[in-house]
Amino acid sequence: MPTDLEIAREATLRPIDDVAGDLGLAPESWRPFGRHIAKIDPRVLDAPRVREKPGRLVLVSAITPTPAGEGKTTTSIGLAQGLARIGESACLALREPSLGPAFGMKGGATGGGRSQILPRDRINLHFTGDFHAITSAHNLLAAVLDNHLYFGNELRIDPRRIVWRRVMDMNDRALRDVVIGLGGHKQGVPRETGFDITAASEVMAMLCLADDQEDLRARIDRLLVGFDYDGCPVTAGKLNASGAMLALLRDALWPNLVQTLEGVPALVHGGPFANIAHGCSSVVATRTALQLADWTITEAGFGFDLGAEKFFDIKCRSAGLDTAAVVLVATLRALKLHGGAKRQEIEDVSAERVEAGLSNLEKHVESIYHFGEKPIVALNRFGSDTDEEIEVVRACCERLGVPFAISDHHARGGAGAEDLARVVMQRAEQDSKPFTPLYDLDASVEDKVLAIARTMYGAKGVTFTKAAQRDLGDVRRLGYEGLPICMAKTPASLSDDPTVRGRPADFTVTVRSVRINAGAGFLVVLTGDILRMPGLPKKPIVEQVDLEGDEIVGLA
Repeated sequence: MPTDLEIAREATLRPIDDVAGDLGLAPESWRPFGRHIAKIDPRVLDAPRVREKPGRLVLVSAITPTPAGEGKTTTSIGLAQGLARIGESACLALREPSLGPAFGMKGGATGGGRSQILPRDRINLHFTGDFHAITSAHNLLAAVLDNHLYFGNELRIDPRRIVWRRVMDMNDRALRDVVIGLGGHKQGVPRETGFDITAASEVMAMLCLADDQEDLRARIDRLLVGFDYDGCPVTAGKLNASGAMLALLRDALWPNLVQTLEGVPALVHGGPFANIAHGCSSVVATRTALQLADWTITEAGFGFDLGAEKFFDIKCRSAGLDTAAVVLVATLRALKLHGGAKRQEIEDVSAERVEAGLSNLEKHVESIYHFGEKPIVALNRFGSDTDEEIEVVRACCERLGVPFAISDHHARGGAGAEDLARVVMQRAEQDSKPFTPLYDLDASVEDKVLAIARTMYGAKGVTFTKAAQRDLGDVRRLGYEGLPICMAKTPASLSDDPTVRGRPADFTVTVRSVRINAGAGFLVVLTGDILRMPGLPKKPIVEQVDLEGDEIVGLA
C-alpha cells in the first residue's frame, strides 16, 4: 500500500467553497485561507438551522493507547466518509495537531491511509496560526504580570506564589523549570517559573470551552495568575490584560474548515492533550458541525479513561451536549500488547495474546456504561489481522452484549467503513439517551477524584501528597471546590504507572498537585509523574522532516 504522503499527494482536493457549499454556508459566513482551508464565522450559530432535524453527535474513543497505535482520528475520518458514502450528511469535528508530537515521537494528527484530512502538511505544521495565537496570548499575560512586578507591584503580588507559567508549542524538557529576571535590577524581578506545552495552556482550554467571544472574555478575566501577600487571588482581569489577549485570539476563535480525502467536510479546531488537559476540540466547532450536518463525528484524546471521561464530565456538562453513539476503537496489535506481547511480536498470529488483552477493552466498555451509554466496538483492521484473531474480539463483544464492526477504512477509505457507519446509525436510532455524569459537582474534590479513579481506572483508592493537600486548602478557601475535575495522568496505562498494561488491579493513584483553572472552569489534578512539558525522544521525527521543492516530507 502507498504511504500516507503518497496517498495525500495523489488526491485531488475540492475547492474549499464547494466544501462550504455542502454545509449550506453562505459566502459571507466564512473566510478563505488559501484554496483548501477556510475560517468559519462563529456567528453562523446565530443563524437558522440548515438542516430540519437536529444533528447527532458521535464520539470516537479507544482502548488504552500503545506504541502499536489504535487510530481514533483515522477511524473518525473513515466513519465520516462511510456515512457520506451511504447518503448521509456528515461533518467531522477534530482537534488541531501540535508541533510537539509532530516533531517528537507520535507524529501528526491527520489520520492515515485512505482516511486522512487534507492538506496534511498545512494542518500538521502551523495550519491557520491558532496555536501561535494561543501561545502569544498566554505569554502576553506572563509578560504583563512580570512587568507589573517590575514597576512597583501595586497589586502586591507574591512572586513566590505566581502560578501562571509560560508556554510554547514544542517539546523542550530544558524549559520545564527556569529562573527569570536575572542580570540586575533592569532585567526584572528574579523568580522561579517554567514552560508548559501550548496544548496544556489554560488559554487553549478556554478557547475550546467558550460559547462565544464574550464568554471567552469573561473566562480570561477570571484567570488565576497567582496570589498576593495576603493570600488573595490575583486574576488576569486585575492586570487589565483581558482585552489585548482577546484581540490576539480573535481569528483563533473561528473554526477551521478542511476536507477528507473523499471531500467530506471537517472542522479542525483546538488541540488540548487529554493526558494533561481536557482533550477535546472546541465547543464552537462541535456546535457548528451539529448545526450544519446530520451527523457530527468527534474524538476525545487517548483512551476512554482520559479524553472521553473529560468529554462527558467537562465538555458535555458545560456546553449542554450529548452523544447519540459512542465508538470504542481497538486493534489486534494493541490488544496483543495488552496481553503481554512484545513490540516485535504484534504481527505474529496469536489468538491467545488477543484473548489475554481483552481485559483492557472490557474495562473501557464498563466505563462507558457508567455514563449511561452503550458502546459500539470498532476493530480498526490491519493487513496482518487474521479471521481467527478477529473472531476472538467478536465473541468478546457478543458476550458483553455490545455491537461490533470491522472497519477497513485505512486501506479502503469510506468504502471500508460502511458497515461501521450502518451500525452507528442503527445504534443511534435505537438507543440514544442523555448521558449521566460520573460525579456531582457539589461533591468534595477528594470524592470526585476517587470516583474517577475507581470507575474509570479501576483503582482501589487515591493518595494525596502533602503538597496536594495544601493545594486543596486553597481550593476550598477560594470557593473553587464545585468545579469539575481534569485529571492529568499517563495515557499509557489505566493506572498512573505508564509501564503497566492490560487491566491493572489493586493499585492506588497518587495525586501530587491540584491546580485551579478558574478561566477554563475546572481543577487540574496531576497524578504520578505526569509532565505538562514533554521532551523529545532520542531519535525524534524532526530528524526526518525536510522540504523538497515545495513539498514537506518526513512527517509521520
